[in-house]
Amino acid sequence: MSDAAQSTAAEVRAAAEAVKTALDRHLAAVERRTGDDDTAVYEAFNALAAAAETYDELLYDRYDEVTPFEIPGADDGLPPYSGPDEPHALSVLIRRDYAVADRRRLVEQARRVSDLDHDEEGPRRTAAALGVLFGEYEPDEIASRHKEFGLEEGDSTLWVTAAEELPEPGEWLAAPFEQAEPERIVCRFDISSVFDDEDDEDEGGGSGGTAGR
Repeated sequence: MSDAAQSTAAEVRAAAEAVKTALDRHLAAVERRTGDDDTAVYEAFNALAAAAETYDELLYDRYDEVTPFEIPGADDGLPPYSGPDEPHALSVLIRRDYAVADRRRLVEQARRVSDLDHDEEGPRRTAAALGVLFGEYEPDEIASRHKEFGLEEGDSTLWVTAAEELPEPGEWLAAPFEQAEPERIVCRFDISSVFDDEDDEDEGGGSGGTAGR
């Protein structure tokens, strides 16, 4: 990092104060804990992890020094499971991100299965092509053939959550991820390029990563 963009001493000091504040809040939350799945403790833990990470980055940037401890980040773990011991229903929540790498290929693939307006150009044509492809193919097939469709993979995550029974039909369709409760996640799997970066640093190479309960 260039000297012009380097962290200032004041920024490092402010980050250190933020860690102290986060430590106090975490201890206070632990002292007031109401149970193993207390959300206040979980949130205070995440805030402390974020503050410590920021401080560590600024400290290294400014002084080429690191802290003697490591606090797992918010995404490195899940709160204690408090769902049913014997789930009678489950929900699988999936998010996959893609970049449109080749618009021409995307449109050509869509035209193989549907008539697109040749006069329509720009973002609307791309949006129409995406609508055709995701309407014609299952998401798993698009994931396995994304390069054929002119797409480039980004991050993805899969959550399996447990429940006593299925929700009422149509109940969650307007906001499918909004009702996901972290303490009911049975397992979670993440794939991201950041795991590649970590593997490259630690082992000289890698092809992704997953995390589960």
